Amino acid sequence: MLTYDVRIYSIETRRDRPKPYRLRWLVGTRKHSKSYTLKAQADGRRSELMTALRNQEQFDDTTGLPVSELRARHSSVSWYEHARAYIDRKWAGAPVKSRKGYADALATITPALVTSTAGAPAPALLRKALYSWAFNRNRWSEQPPADVATALRWIEKNSLPVSALEDAATLRLALDALSMKMDGAPAAASTARRKKACLSDVLGMAAEARYFTTPANPLSAVKWRAPKTTETVDPEAVPHPGQVDLFLREVRRQGPRGEKMEAFFGCLYFAAMRPAEAMAMRAEQCHLPASGWGTLVLRGGVVRGGRSWTDDGSAHERRHLKARAAQDSRPVPIPPKFVALLRHHIDTYGTAPDGRLFRTERGGMLQESGYGEVWARARQAALGETAGTSRLARRPYDLRHAGVSLWLSSGVEPIECARRAGHSVAVLFRVYAKVLAQSQDRANQKIDAALRDWGGAPPSPGGHLGDTR
Repeated sequence: MLTYDVRIYSIETRRDRPKPYRLRWLVGTRKHSKSYTLKAQADGRRSELMTALRNQEQFDDTTGLPVSELRARHSSVSWYEHARAYIDRKWAGAPVKSRKGYADALATITPALVTSTAGAPAPALLRKALYSWAFNRNRWSEQPPADVATALRWIEKNSLPVSALEDAATLRLALDALSMKMDGAPAAASTARRKKACLSDVLGMAAEARYFTTPANPLSAVKWRAPKTTETVDPEAVPHPGQVDLFLREVRRQGPRGEKMEAFFGCLYFAAMRPAEAMAMRAEQCHLPASGWGTLVLRGGVVRGGRSWTDDGSAHERRHLKARAAQDSRPVPIPPKFVALLRHHIDTYGTAPDGRLFRTERGGMLQESGYGEVWARARQAALGETAGTSRLARRPYDLRHAGVSLWLSSGVEPIECARRAGHSVAVLFRVYAKVLAQSQDRANQKIDAALRDWGGAPPSPGGHLGDTR
């Protein structure tokens, strides 16, 4: 905290010490001191502090320094240096996708925050150097290729001081950078917002370290609007139950590979699972009675992050449920039709040694490219010539949207839909707004029907309830 409440005391002499001359001063309620070998050194430092006090400078109670010295110290810390410190702080507790997200955001922003572009590396090379090396802590102990090392030396030399981002015009350079792709096209709104959130976090850490003249995050004072987008599910992309049956039938018709994936796609629809959750599903999590409804107890997912981003060098990382505590679970009831499909899948194909239901021919994790190819072929077979232009079920993830939409349109309470899907009610209302609007129309029709059953139209504007005239 900055304050004008400063007291500077006379120099104290302690003959029995290696540095006998001690200068003491009080900033707010915090005591500060520094010892010197020569009295002239102590006198000189006291004179500097007294000058700052006479010039009506505020002092920082944590460091004991006047604002001018604090600013000079902080101006020596570059944006590049601070961004790497941010990565170092966040790395250990961050999942693989977050690590890659931080690196992506900082590799986008950092090239815009330079003192000069003279001698700058090619954009693609600089992007590679920053994303894959500078902001990937796993590679800090490795020797980068010569061209990457040259690019990193350039950015280290030309990076602006982090304190410069207190200026709105400089800060807008970063915001403009995260709003654009490398080819100059506008970035997707969700991407821009994600990168802005990272920028805000980095600046918040800088404010915490007192790199700015005020404790506030400078981003809070800058007006910026992300590109417009919609987060709501497009009803034209959501297949109805009959269409889902058709798609699953075409998956099955692709031979052994498709037959093994039918139940995987069924998980995305009947249980509204995320693909990562379905990839991690084990037999022990499935309660599949001989008749009636069953239950899947979801406990986490598997994310492909790349060997250079995980702690153990594996290509995949197991994570707990999204936005949940590490040991939390999410039970999801499944209808008899899907219970039978899962029982058939387990009886026919068994499980991997670790109990996973779905795996590659060699027993490995399913890959997005692999199941994406199967889905694309099934969709082409089902839709024919319209597959290229139709929005219907373009991605396997649209099956999850279809599952949640079916629950909502069937009259399941939104709170229960959100619980089964594994996100908040606020997200449910935002993402499925159009589906909910359709449900509201049906609800209104039911209310109209009930009113008619009780004696006709509602009372006129001037009448009263119970008025039978």
